[in-house]
Amino acid sequence: MPNVTFSSPLLHKDVTVYAVAGDTKTILAVAEANKIPIPFECKDGNCGSCLVEVITLTGKTMGSMLTDKEKDLLKSLGKITAEDIRRAEVEDIAPRWRSACQYIVRDQDILVKFSGAPGGA
Repeated sequence: MPNVTFSSPLLHKDVTVYAVAGDTKTILAVAEANKIPIPFECKDGNCGSCLVEVITLTGKTMGSMLTDKEKDLLKSLGKITAEDIRRAEVEDIAPRWRSACQYIVRDQDILVKFSGAPGGA
């Protein structure tokens, strides 16, 4: 089971929870199940309010498939480049910025940083 550590000015201290590998839960779903207050509006990858920075803590950084919506949104926010997308799709290297409602937790420990401001992490 991977550890997911959430870090934010909204929290008194970092919070680490266990996620079930292969359960196909998004970072946002894991956060909600553990009462972690990641800001969100649509839960559908359209608005950017659940933008998070994801840092791999153990093992090789593995990509979690970028949806077309997430690619378009992150590009429009200036958070990823065409090269980031290529590396995610070809080399399975995850970009640093993701939508919490789209990123599916994989079998690796990660640090998820977020802010209280929509569209900022």
